[in-house]
Amino acid sequence: MARLEYRLLDEHRHFPVLYYYPMIDKDEVSLRFACDYLVKDRKVFEKTSCAIEENTYVIYVKPADDEEAYVPNAKSAAHERNIVMEVREFHEDSASYPVIGTYRFRDDDDALLHLQSDYLYLNGREWAKSSTEIDEDRMVYVYYATVSG
Repeated sequence: MARLEYRLLDEHRHFPVLYYYPMIDKDEVSLRFACDYLVKDRKVFEKTSCAIEENTYVIYVKPADDEEAYVPNAKSAAHERNIVMEVREFHEDSASYPVIGTYRFRDDDDALLHLQSDYLYLNGREWAKSSTEIDEDRMVYVYYATVSG
């Protein structure tokens, strides 16, 4: 098990720790390193970089002031035995990103490969990745994509 810290990208304040996980599986660290955004406590943070220090993995973030956390009306798609990844259609200057598909993985490696993929084929169409996030509030990973071509 490893330690993971999310630190605020603020050199003047010596990069304060926002969130930490003292005992986290390295596979989950890899999944989080692959995400561009973190949603936690209804706040959205943008990843700026990742680092490996002695005994600690670090993700540096800054507030994503132009983004809003998604607050669903219905129950989350997350299931305790699966890693869930929603694929949402991204539109510039939109506040709504409809779900076009949901993947449920039992294996961390399969989830990581999907998050790192630049293109996915879903519903007979090719989708190009715009960004990815981990939404801790809803316990899902999100892959934002546009129709390719």
